[in-house]
Amino acid sequence: ADQLSSSAPPALVRWTIDRVRGSVRRTQLDDRPQEFPRVSDARVGRKHRYGYTAATADFLKAYGHGSTPDSAFSNGLVKHDLVTGRSQFHRFPQHASASEALFVPRAGAHAEDDGYVLSYVHNPDRNASDLVILSAQDFTGTPIARIHLPSRIPLGLHGSWIAHT
Repeated sequence: ADQLSSSAPPALVRWTIDRVRGSVRRTQLDDRPQEFPRVSDARVGRKHRYGYTAATADFLKAYGHGSTPDSAFSNGLVKHDLVTGRSQFHRFPQHASASEALFVPRAGAHAEDDGYVLSYVHNPDRNASDLVILSAQDFTGTPIARIHLPSRIPLGLHGSWIAHT
């Protein structure tokens, strides 16, 4: 995510560096405020089609970005198809702020989005976090699992997935 000024909400931006011409191009990919962009760890630094971000109204308010762009803005995760420009939104209840989305490939997967998206989601009813697991290919569907954790995981905690070997 990117911010041009401290008062602007974070946005999903692609920076393209042309080493031959010595130029840099900035392209905003989505108008919605969002943070914590991730791709599959296997695709970092390589061409990729899918990316995932967190779009949380409560996060923006907590970090001094004021109100959200409109009353329809909600808390959730976004799956971006960077080839078609389309996106899918997995909505969470109001005040259930989602943190960084982490993609975990399914064992034996061949498609780039064949796997799972994991995120810590603050559950305001319990004042604790849940680890929510979504199917990346059924991103807007019902979560595969919701693991209730005993305490709150702070927003902004970064994670990695390391497969058991």
